[in-house]
Amino acid sequence: MARRRKNKNGKILLFSIVCFVLIAIFIVVITEIFNRKQGGFIHYAEFGINIPQGYSIHGIDVSKYQSQIAWEQVKAMRIKNINPGFAFIKATEGASNFDPQFDRNWANARSAGVVRGAYHFFIATKDGNAQAGNFINKVELKSGDIPPVLDIEQLNGATPANLKKEAKRWLDSIENYYDVRPIIYTNVDFYNHYLGAEFDKYPLWVAHYYQPQQPRINRDWLFWQHNDAGRVNGIGHPVDFNVFNGDSLAFKDLLVK
Repeated sequence: MARRRKNKNGKILLFSIVCFVLIAIFIVVITEIFNRKQGGFIHYAEFGINIPQGYSIHGIDVSKYQSQIAWEQVKAMRIKNINPGFAFIKATEGASNFDPQFDRNWANARSAGVVRGAYHFFIATKDGNAQAGNFINKVELKSGDIPPVLDIEQLNGATPANLKKEAKRWLDSIENYYDVRPIIYTNVDFYNHYLGAEFDKYPLWVAHYYQPQQPRINRDWLFWQHNDAGRVNGIGHPVDFNVFNGDSLAFKDLLVK
C-alpha cells in the first residue's frame, strides 16, 4: 500500500507541474497577443528600452553625437521582430553648418542596406532660403531615400510669425529642388503651439517619448520618435528610436523614386 501511495503522489506532483507550465505558457501567449492588439510597450533588453507594439518598421536617427557608426552591425541586429531598418541622419544646421559625420554616415548607411533620410536642423532667426541652400549643397538624394526632413523645434529668439515664414521658405525651396514634399520633425507641444494647421499638409515625424500606444497629437503622422536612450550594435552611444506608421508597401511608396 505504501508503494502505491507513493506512486500516486508522484503522478499528482507531475500532473501539477505540467499544469503549471501549460498555464504559464498560456499567460505569456495571451499577454503578447493582447499587447499586439491593444498597443503598449514590451521591454527589449538588448536594445535597453521598451518598444511600442503593433509597428513592423523600426529605425533610428543619428548625428555626430553617435560618433563613428559600424552600419553593417546596425543592419545585422535583429531581436525577435525588431530590426533598425531605416535611419534619419543629420546633414546640416542653419545657413552654413554641417554635421561632420554626415558624409560618412550617408554613404555607409546605404552601403549596409539601411534606408536613409537626411535632416536639417532649423535656426528660426536665419533665412529659410539660405538654410535650404546649405542642405541642397550637402545632400544628394537617390532613389530609395526618405524625403528631406526639416527639424524644427526651437524659436531661437524669433517670433512665431517669423519662424513660420522662414520655415515655409525652406520647405518650398526643398520641394521645388528635389520634387518631393519634405517631412517636418518636431515634438507634440511645439507643433501645437507654433506650427499647427498651416503645416498639416506636410508629412510629420513627431517626438513624444514613452507613450504606450502612439503620440498624442490630433493629426496624421508618419514617424514617431518614441525613445531617446536605445542601444544598437555598432553604435557606442545612446540613440533615438522611431517607428513608421504603416506597412512595408506604404513605406516603399514614401521613398524617393
